[in-house]
Amino acid sequence: MDISAIDLQVKVLPSTPGVYQYFDKEGKILYIGKAKNLKKRVASYFSKNHDSARLRILVRKIVTIKHIVVNTESDALLLENTLIKKHQPRYNILLKDDKSYPWICIKNERFSRVFSTRRLIKDGSEYFGPYTNKNVLYTLLNLIKELYPLRTCNYDLSPSNIQSGKYKVCLEYHLKNCKGPCEDYQSEDEYKTYISAVRNILKGNFKDAIQSFNKQMLLHAETMEFEQAQQYKLKIEALQNYQSKSTVVSAKISNVDIFSIESDESYAYVNFMQVHYGSVVRSHTTEIKKKLEETDAEILELAVVEFRTRFKSLSREVLLPFPVAVPEGLKITIPQLGDKKKLIDLSLRNAKYSRQERFKQIKIVDPERHTKRMLAQIQKDLRLPALPVHMECFDNSNIQGTNPVAACVVFKNAKPSKKDYRKFNIKTVEGPDDFASMEEVVYRRYKRLLDEEQSLPQLIIVDGGKGQLSSGLKALDQLGIRGKVTIVGIAKRLEEIYYPGDSYPLYLDKKSESLKIIQHMRNEAHRFGITFHRQKRSKAALETELDAIPGIGEKTAISLLTHFRSVARIKTANKAELAEVVGISKAQKIIDFYKD
Repeated sequence: MDISAIDLQVKVLPSTPGVYQYFDKEGKILYIGKAKNLKKRVASYFSKNHDSARLRILVRKIVTIKHIVVNTESDALLLENTLIKKHQPRYNILLKDDKSYPWICIKNERFSRVFSTRRLIKDGSEYFGPYTNKNVLYTLLNLIKELYPLRTCNYDLSPSNIQSGKYKVCLEYHLKNCKGPCEDYQSEDEYKTYISAVRNILKGNFKDAIQSFNKQMLLHAETMEFEQAQQYKLKIEALQNYQSKSTVVSAKISNVDIFSIESDESYAYVNFMQVHYGSVVRSHTTEIKKKLEETDAEILELAVVEFRTRFKSLSREVLLPFPVAVPEGLKITIPQLGDKKKLIDLSLRNAKYSRQERFKQIKIVDPERHTKRMLAQIQKDLRLPALPVHMECFDNSNIQGTNPVAACVVFKNAKPSKKDYRKFNIKTVEGPDDFASMEEVVYRRYKRLLDEEQSLPQLIIVDGGKGQLSSGLKALDQLGIRGKVTIVGIAKRLEEIYYPGDSYPLYLDKKSESLKIIQHMRNEAHRFGITFHRQKRSKAALETELDAIPGIGEKTAISLLTHFRSVARIKTANKAELAEVVGISKAQKIIDFYKD
């Protein structure tokens, strides 16, 4: 189908909320999206040039456009989520299913059992979860078992079966883990109070259970039943101990969902937290692979709907770091201060931690992907036209204008390539002139690369601000390669990054990987330059002092410095001490030289 046919399909779209679907020539769904205004949103795909290569490929493949009109943007959001999960289009981001996560089930039966399961059966039973952390699941089940004597058998405890004496109590009864409802030793009403308490605990409400146990403890203490009172005290301590291990927030904050996102070029990490009765009862982070350079807002919109559905959330308030579209009926809060802002920060820390852990795993398992991700991040942060596989950094070194030198360090694939490091003696500049020195070494470096027909770097970094950057730029102009390679300057004080022709510097996040790699390059250039400068300065000092003594050559001077550690100590040494190192004849020459 040609462009005019696509254009016709776009023109007849309604300007109402809805969901659009793109199909290829074989009738396969390529992409599903939602829109507040279908016509405007779909037209944007075909009316401009896209930076993303994947997006350009998608647009070229689209042959048919279909749409579904809904009443509100909220309805479009929910429908989009349902259709994406059903059809799983190639160009949509997909959130992993939760089928493998376990739940805690309160079985819909007389004398309900409480157990973990991965199967959700629609028989009226209650399910709590899913639990992404198995340790939390087992800790909760063990706590419930410790607090309440519930049955674990799967007998059909109907009134007729109990009255007929069909079942007999098992070992659990004798171990006091069950009160024996199978032989009518426990009433159904008492058992229901236990289940009600368990239900509250699974919802995160420990207050009622603690109050109930405390009341029972005091009653037994008043009647001098101290052993029973002690048992209730232990139950209270068990609940309080479990609660103390949960992250406790303000008791005023109850039943809220918190979302945050941390992303890079290829992946996003969304954290979902739930707070019930002042405690964090769930924290779950998932990795999402981007397909069409989706924004954080687009990903978070999908995640809010998906996670709330997946985890059966009934909270009516959602805390978000920035505004996004959410289903109707939800209260959105974007906190700036206070306890709710602390919850957003906590959620973001969890997302960042998951991202860092993932990076560590990738670095070990797939170092090539790790390198590509870092280079892509640098390209994005510094707005580079090409992936910076080859980067170089320059630094000048001189102390009070003496022995001026410069260093060039080379990084390939974000790692030092020490065999390619180069050091320069400043030849054409008199005195301490950092700007002229920078111009000289940049010119010499790339004049040689051009003469030898070697590849140029994608990024050049000069250590310094606008002045050093301008000097480096002059050298590139002289060589005719300005525009063929990106050059920036980094100033030490606030780590500002300067671009040619831009008076306002770029500030990167102090914790960003891009800035850390740039700082590593700058520090490596400084170290390499300082080392070369010290060597040159030491050689100059050696030449002016010891080489001036008649009959003392370079090897003798090195032997003396190795032994005495400094020229000052050589001056004050007596003849016998000197003779031990260089012999009597040369020792006398040194004594005579300094005596004069």
